[in-house]
Amino acid sequence: MPPNVLAGPYIDRAAHRRKDLLWLEHAANDPRSVFVPVWRGQNLLVQNNAGLSAVLLERNDEMFVSMQPQADRRVFLGLFRDRACFAFAVDHEQQPPDSPTAQFQDIRMILGTLPREEAGLLAYARALITWRERHRFCGTCGAHTEPTQAGHAMRCTNAACHTQTFPRIDPAIIVLITDGERALLGRQPAWRPGWYSTIAGFCEPGESLEDAVAREVLEETGVFVDQVHYHSSQPWPFPSSLMLGFTAHAQTIDIHRADDELEDARWFTREDIACGKVATPPPVSISGCLIRDWYDGSGRRLQDETAAVHWNSRSR
Repeated sequence: MPPNVLAGPYIDRAAHRRKDLLWLEHAANDPRSVFVPVWRGQNLLVQNNAGLSAVLLERNDEMFVSMQPQADRRVFLGLFRDRACFAFAVDHEQQPPDSPTAQFQDIRMILGTLPREEAGLLAYARALITWRERHRFCGTCGAHTEPTQAGHAMRCTNAACHTQTFPRIDPAIIVLITDGERALLGRQPAWRPGWYSTIAGFCEPGESLEDAVAREVLEETGVFVDQVHYHSSQPWPFPSSLMLGFTAHAQTIDIHRADDELEDARWFTREDIACGKVATPPPVSISGCLIRDWYDGSGRRLQDETAAVHWNSRSR
């Protein structure tokens, strides 16, 4: 099974280089190295004949020079296409230089239009920059923090504390529940009309993934499940989630929503999906993959609606 979008070996993270200060300094000044700017959570993209693609800046590029990236805002991402690759934060208050071809965009809405390797790289850069911006102060003593390990750790500057903080991810389950012939899907009030997706929610402290699946499904739909099986995962760094995909069998089928997380929840057949009675996420999301794989399990094939790439990311 191919990796989900944003997953897979799109970069050599070269973690052993993160403490090699001499190598990092040389790489940062190497004219072959590339840099990924992140501004207000957005990535720099360019439109070309092949569609949208990432703008990877080199040191002598006019845009790189005009942004004046500071060394302490730089993060070593790894080796991308055999070139050292760094992300850097563009000041929120700074207006990026105008470009006739490139502009900053939120890639959540356009993942399906980007080359897979570049989509993973941009999301990775965005996640690390966002994490650093949210950990400028020590959570233990409140002092300022400073980056270490090539930007992959933040250390308290208070000599009496020196607490180190590392990037964290928020595990979230996402599950397709089925009674065999039907799938249980729900929708949130903010989604566009007719749009339904799989059930999802964050794991809580002291809770296993399987327990989180059962709890979230019961809370949101009133359905009891068993036979919880892992399917696949998808990093979703908007800002820091890791989606853990599962399938589960419904022990009960009556729907009773215990909270207002969902506006509606219903059972849908494969025919409902095939005829367009319900709109579901495209396979760029793990929810779309879960639905597609269940549908295809009948021996039929669910056609990828590649035109639906500008989907609402909140519908996951």
